[in-house]
Amino acid sequence: MLVCPSGIDLSSRTLRHLSGLLAGHRRRIGSRWRRLTCGRQALLVLAHLRCGDTYARPTAGFRIGIATAYRYIREAVDLLAALAPTLQQAMTTVRKKAYVILNGTVLPIDRIAADQPYYSGKKKHHGMNVQVLADPAGRLIWASDALPGATHELTAARNHGIPAALAVDDIKCWADKAYQGAGPAIRVPIRGKHLRGWRRHHNRDHAKIRSLGERAMAILKSWRLVRKLRCSTTRITAAVRAVVALELAT
Repeated sequence: MLVCPSGIDLSSRTLRHLSGLLAGHRRRIGSRWRRLTCGRQALLVLAHLRCGDTYARPTAGFRIGIATAYRYIREAVDLLAALAPTLQQAMTTVRKKAYVILNGTVLPIDRIAADQPYYSGKKKHHGMNVQVLADPAGRLIWASDALPGATHELTAARNHGIPAALAVDDIKCWADKAYQGAGPAIRVPIRGKHLRGWRRHHNRDHAKIRSLGERAMAILKSWRLVRKLRCSTTRITAAVRAVVALELAT
């Protein structure tokens, strides 16, 4: 097998942050010896999340087995996922903002045609529905748990309690047409084709504000693992939350 050096487009600050978390975790559980140091384990995990590498791909470079790579990555992902903010915690941050932007995406997954609950008719592929909140500058604030891709955006938002949480503190939120009927807290464009006058200007201004939310989605998808998830659907929420935790920490 050929092994070659490669680069990861992340700062050393991210590596130090994750390495510190792993070192603290090892002290708490009393781990005495590992095949990889905390720094090397952190590098393995970042390569998996950022580059989308499978468990088997980096094993030769790190001189570990696939089972060991799986355990190390799962351990770190669960550790990071526990640090990601809940919706209630995110609301503390949201209250300090002028408004927030709500957006949803369907993250592609590796599934067969028979898995109908995960098939998104809108995207025409299997996936998991994730809701994202962004601040006015397009920075990522919060990401929801993953639901089957067939779930409608409005249904997903309601299942996570997003409209209710925004309404409690009267927080202004911009979203697209998929969230029609979500409640007064969520502002959506006016429906219809060939709009004129103030309705057309309203939708244009609304689109300018909402478009900044795409930055948060781009930040999430810059971690290549979430562009094509091959893991079990039960592990996707942890992977997404781990990415959010890393973005918010660094």
